Amino acid sequence: MIIDFHTHIFPDKIAEGAIASLKENANKGKYNVINHTDGTLTGLINSMEEKGVDMSIVLPVATSPHQTESINNFAETVRNEKVVSFGGIHPLNENTEEILEDLKKRGFKGIKLHPEYQQCDIDSPESIRILKKAEELEMYTVLHAGIDVGIEPPLHCSPKQLKNALNYVSGKYIIASHMGGFDMFDEVEKYLVGTNVYFDTSAIMRMIKKEQFKRILKNHGSEKILFATDSPWGDAKEYAEILKGFDLTKEEYDNITHKNALNILK
Repeated sequence: MIIDFHTHIFPDKIAEGAIASLKENANKGKYNVINHTDGTLTGLINSMEEKGVDMSIVLPVATSPHQTESINNFAETVRNEKVVSFGGIHPLNENTEEILEDLKKRGFKGIKLHPEYQQCDIDSPESIRILKKAEELEMYTVLHAGIDVGIEPPLHCSPKQLKNALNYVSGKYIIASHMGGFDMFDEVEKYLVGTNVYFDTSAIMRMIKKEQFKRILKNHGSEKILFATDSPWGDAKEYAEILKGFDLTKEEYDNITHKNALNILK
């Protein structure tokens, strides 16, 4: 069984433009980004069937406070037996506690924060307020962590900044995407390995060296790593093959590909 814990979709009417814009921004630097779906719900489901994915978690991003309500209404419409959507929230929403309580009542298991798109440090009071309330509600917060290929520095969620945020929350309800910090794996080992924070494998499987992945796995624990692609930007079949090539035990592979996700989703 494979559960992809990090995917993105858009409403059909804006998906084509959104994918084109994101890809253009991402490819201005050294990274070569391609899309593997058209960014729609149908495209995601078709890709899941083709690549052998049993369930996907969709992570919507509110890039401004006024988007939060419409994004969460859309997120509620895409749920089915194979797709679970988290909610979106912006650190500058004035009523973040009420938004989180409403999402909890509506059955959302968690939320997505993207400190780079939202231009808000993860260790800022605004972000800490969300992390604390989410933990209180036993809701998971998935973070974009590390570099974003389409956004210029300064960073807003480096491994060190996330470690600072752990002075205020336990971290056991935080999922730091991109193995804790996109293209910042040395810093991840320095600041985050051994904490309560989950990591996901989104967008990094072609980048991270086998030796470093296995070292992080050993020191952090396979029970705190989640299989993820960052679809449409990652290919689940390719990622699963790379993971198999890392010589994991069956328990480690099963934990990463589905058991940890099932524990989170209950």
